[in-house]
Amino acid sequence: MATLGWADREGSGRPARRGVRWLCAVLLLLPLFSPGCRTRPPAESPVRGVRVGDVLEVGDPARRASVRLVAQGLDADRAGELRRARGSYERAIQVDPTNPYAYLALARHNLDGGSPGDALNLVDQAAALFDAEGLRSPEVDVHLIGLRGWDLESRGRPGEANLYVERAAALDPLLWQDGYLSAQELR
Repeated sequence: MATLGWADREGSGRPARRGVRWLCAVLLLLPLFSPGCRTRPPAESPVRGVRVGDVLEVGDPARRASVRLVAQGLDADRAGELRRARGSYERAIQVDPTNPYAYLALARHNLDGGSPGDALNLVDQAAALFDAEGLRSPEVDVHLIGLRGWDLESRGRPGEANLYVERAAALDPLLWQDGYLSAQELR
């Protein structure tokens, strides 16, 4: 007769080891599946940084035209046609001076092209426009943070830059792990 894991094995009166082993394994593994015993919850869930392609059809006709120009600029950037890319971003700003994506893309373009110049001013302008339109979100912030870090790096301030880039990488590890935002990644 078997009771609570004990069985008479050929009359020897020894415990049924398989049942005891199973019970021990369950008891040892149980804390791993309990929510209160996990090693460490993530501080924040990673976000997916905003992409220009996500907003191509959003807004009034001027905004949509401006965003299409930004997308064309990013495509030109990807193809290595830097002058054409810059021209697209500048036209996007002319069509809709309140388009934050144009300033974001132009800042990325300046940093990537090795002429950061006013990249930080462009990031600040983009941030202000995202705020003004109520479009500020973690998906936007990850790029603003990352571009600020990239700008600091280009200015020879790696200590400060690392704080920003690491923060961006924590928010969107897929895009910012390398501390770089390509035209394709923003597209």
